[in-house]
Amino acid sequence: MNNEPSIFDTVYDRTETDSQKWQKYEGQDILPMWVADMDFHAPEVVLDSLHERIDHGIFGYARPEPSCTEAVVEMLDREYGWKIDPSWLVWLPGLVVGLNIASRAFCEDNHSVLTTTPIYPPFIFGPKFQKRPVVKAQMALDGDRYVIDWDALEAAVTPDTKLFLFCNPHNPCARVFEREELLKVIEFCEKHDLICCSDEIHCELVLDGRKHIPLASVSEEAKKRVFTFIAPSKTYNLAGLGCSIAIFPDEQLRQKFQAATRGIMAEVNNLGYTACEAAYRYAQDWRDELQNYLAGNRDLIHDFIKKEIPEIGLYQHEATYLSWMDVSKLELPNPAAHFENHGIGLSDGVPFDSKKHLRLNFGCPRSTLEEGLKRLKAGVDALR
Repeated sequence: MNNEPSIFDTVYDRTETDSQKWQKYEGQDILPMWVADMDFHAPEVVLDSLHERIDHGIFGYARPEPSCTEAVVEMLDREYGWKIDPSWLVWLPGLVVGLNIASRAFCEDNHSVLTTTPIYPPFIFGPKFQKRPVVKAQMALDGDRYVIDWDALEAAVTPDTKLFLFCNPHNPCARVFEREELLKVIEFCEKHDLICCSDEIHCELVLDGRKHIPLASVSEEAKKRVFTFIAPSKTYNLAGLGCSIAIFPDEQLRQKFQAATRGIMAEVNNLGYTACEAAYRYAQDWRDELQNYLAGNRDLIHDFIKKEIPEIGLYQHEATYLSWMDVSKLELPNPAAHFENHGIGLSDGVPFDSKKHLRLNFGCPRSTLEEGLKRLKAGVDALR
């Protein structure tokens, strides 16, 4: 782990602000390490662009400028060799909105939505909000690495299943799926005539030099079936600005999705477009330093838990700043509440479809993480 000083070491006070993350435990001695936003300033190049846009002083209804669209297209080509047409883009005020719209657009009331679990909770709740039943296939473990359980998928899918919600890099399992796995996803979708929504919002948060591969880019068949969600929000800490992107290579799927948004989906705001363009165009060096810092935080977690609290299980962690922890050996009826009582607020595994897990957000200065790990240990020590 690199111990050189970093811009990410700076601690910013987010108490008494509009932060959902920090408001949750306001007035309590509980360190919030739950919801997926980071305790870092956004890149200076993004802040400078936002200041310039604010100084313009007019904030009418917005559409992306051509340069903003170009920044997205260029980023996908530069980072992944994925050449897309600007017409493929549909702008969204958030990924969760997109999951709900997708469930509405591609499924009738009697059609089900398939996903693998554990999974980011809106994959389960979004379809249900649209009155579409969800069928779930548990992922499997290959040693300490989560993998897709193809037998479980085959057992879960039904003739009424029309949409597969896929996540890569995976939240919360921190996997970066390899090309062979992605090709098998397409083979599975073709076999069962499924449309696939690929959430790739963490694609710039891959660690250790790994390479993300967009699912829609792996074959011609993928282009017919897959649409992709991305956003600058997770990587550049811009979630509150509400700017996400859906990418539809297939025109018919794009038109169907857009039709389902009419009258119910808010537009992206001026500052969201501005931040998106600046992040994708100018903030690669900041992102690279962030990836290295997060890898150091991940290593600290693994070293600390292995040495101090081996009762907690961890997995191979390839991407994201979200650590998925197996607390089944602690035999707690309510793990999240137990650790809150010891001063650390974690994401409960139940909404992810796992009662025996908790998720820890390590997108924070190392000193904050060290304090969080001390509190985590105190919670385990109380059970010894």
